[in-house]
Amino acid sequence: MNGFVGFIEQKLMPVANKVGMQRHMVAIRKGIIATLPLTIVGSFFTILLNFPIESVAAFIEPYREVLDIPFRYTVGLLALYATFGIASSLAKSYKLDSLTAGILATMSFLITAAPPIRVLESVEGVIDAGRFINVANLGSGSLFGAIVTAILSVEIYRFFIVKNITIKMPDGVPPEVTNSFMALIPGGAILVLFWVIRHIIGFDINGFLSNLLMPLKDVLAGNSLFGGLLTVFLICFFWVLGIHGPAIMGPVIRPFWDISIAENMEVFQTSGNAHELPNIFTEQFLQWFVWIGGAGTTLALVVLFLFSKSNYLKQLGRLSILPGIFNINEPVIFGAPIVMNPILGIPFLVAPLITTTISYFATTTGIVPMMAARLGFAIPAPIAAWMSTNWSVAAGILVVVNFLITLAIYYPFFKVFEKQQLEREEEQATQE
Repeated sequence: MNGFVGFIEQKLMPVANKVGMQRHMVAIRKGIIATLPLTIVGSFFTILLNFPIESVAAFIEPYREVLDIPFRYTVGLLALYATFGIASSLAKSYKLDSLTAGILATMSFLITAAPPIRVLESVEGVIDAGRFINVANLGSGSLFGAIVTAILSVEIYRFFIVKNITIKMPDGVPPEVTNSFMALIPGGAILVLFWVIRHIIGFDINGFLSNLLMPLKDVLAGNSLFGGLLTVFLICFFWVLGIHGPAIMGPVIRPFWDISIAENMEVFQTSGNAHELPNIFTEQFLQWFVWIGGAGTTLALVVLFLFSKSNYLKQLGRLSILPGIFNINEPVIFGAPIVMNPILGIPFLVAPLITTTISYFATTTGIVPMMAARLGFAIPAPIAAWMSTNWSVAAGILVVVNFLITLAIYYPFFKVFEKQQLEREEEQATQE
């Protein structure tokens, strides 16, 4: 076991850390996470539009079209916002002007993802003559195009800045004016490049990436039990190594998660039936049914610590219980620790795999609905599961069942760990 741990520390951890902290990976992660407030706000309107009380639903019905607008301008434009966020974050890591980089990337994305449609004649009551863009192309389905467009735009912008192919302004000119003139040449180059690619050559970056990567999305964030278990295992495995699991997996899996929950919300807006949605394995599925108390379902371990005979574990339980209720588990992961701890690492890996499987079959058999909304991660799991599944009581009960199962899984490992801790405390007391 010591040899295995040593191999992980010396060989695997440096590689994983390097990947997780790679500049473009960090920018993707930060840019997509920056859209979180918008999608959460949009989710609340989704919940409102499908309120389960008939009198409230009847009152809302005349205003559905107006109340649908916040959803369309939050979740419905997810890729557009992500483009700006990713480009700004990447530019900041290069110490470039992040505002300029974000604007240039947004322009590039609009050129590639939303070519204008010309309507020559008005159709009364349907559409007026003019030029329009299809806002559906700016939603979650174009997220991978947004990532590529943002990164390419920033790298081109950086190339021109580094090579000093810019318009120089005299000293004393305000920085915002200087930055604007410096962006003229790179901005023109970026505009022409993406215009030629999309409108002269006719190559659709978003369509190409979607066709290329969507099969992977169906495995990792669709309805594949294998894909769901693989995602859960890798996130927990990295945590056991002492590496922030979502930080490593985020750039790979988060775009798929965001696409999946956006697709679910879109269908739910139309049907109002949370049992018939396209995707089971959204991030919310893991948040509420599996990560009860945080990755590894550690709230159960914290509860066991509260009743421990060990003074240290009992104190750690008291310190960790409140954060754990709100799904923050760094105190127990690094305080116990679970990191590099084979005793607690085993249930940390095994328990989520079991609850993921149980939750998957509970969903496929129709016992609980799928996730139809995106809520903040710090909401206690039973409440969030109840709200996210269109007010399904069964979803809240499933959270409680999963918690009790996890409690049983952790218990024997906790007792072994507690015994070791008591021996350490007794030895320390003897020495003192």
